[in-house]
Amino acid sequence: MKRNLALILVLALVVLSLSACGGSSSAPAATAAPTEAPATEAPAATEAPAATEAPAASEPVKLVVGASSTPHGELLEIVKPVLAQQNIDLEIVIYDDYVLPNTALQDGTLDANYFQHAPYMNSFNASNGTDLVSAGLVHYEPMGIYSSSLKDLKDLAAGATILVPDDESNQTRALLLLQQEGLIVLPEGASVDTAPSVLDIKDAKGYNVQAAQADAVPSLLANSAEGTIAVINYNYALNAGFKTTDALAIEDASGNAAQTYANLVAVRRGDESRPEIVALVKALQDGAVDTFNANTGAGIVSIK
Repeated sequence: MKRNLALILVLALVVLSLSACGGSSSAPAATAAPTEAPATEAPAATEAPAATEAPAASEPVKLVVGASSTPHGELLEIVKPVLAQQNIDLEIVIYDDYVLPNTALQDGTLDANYFQHAPYMNSFNASNGTDLVSAGLVHYEPMGIYSSSLKDLKDLAAGATILVPDDESNQTRALLLLQQEGLIVLPEGASVDTAPSVLDIKDAKGYNVQAAQADAVPSLLANSAEGTIAVINYNYALNAGFKTTDALAIEDASGNAAQTYANLVAVRRGDESRPEIVALVKALQDGAVDTFNANTGAGIVSIK
């Protein structure tokens, strides 16, 4: 009896023990999701190289050129688009006298000027201490004798007034033309090199030879007594409405006048070989004069 009771107690203890273990048990932890392999990053997209930009066009080279309005300014207008095709921006500054374009060139305001011939330029250099040189000859303008009333020099009355330019080179040129036409007598051997002035006239044959500033001669002629004649630089003659065909006489172009008095492009010494200056001279020499003559009937002579 005691043995059976002891067995029952042992069994009861075992049951309680199992029951207690089951009550303290917690639900199994959720199985963790398997660790994912780290995602392989897609390689960064290679940027397409930036499109190669065309090199920016270089800025045009500015070239400032002084000129008298006719024919020089008009000739420069003819070559302006030609130079633009060579990336040269031609700026034309018009002057109505023969002094300012040279002083402006010497002080650097201008890159070049186009209005004068070598004798005038050389005389200006000597008088003003400038150092201007020719970059090239372009054309020759025959100097002429004009009148507002006469149609022929044979009608020139005794004692009539003859107007000539007062600057040295153009006065010499005018006097040589008057001698060519038998209106005055100069010293023997008078030439461009000896540079005669009105003071050197040996025989004025009764005429009243007066010197005046070159650009003023046409207006003085227009306001002078009937029968007055004037020797006028070609560009000023054109500005006053004269053409070569209106002249009572012009220089003999078969002599050395064409080369001696050929109009040139002037620059400061050392600038003769600047590419834009060379291009300017070439453009003026290559057909500009012919185009000007065709448009105006002016009759200036191309020098190359």
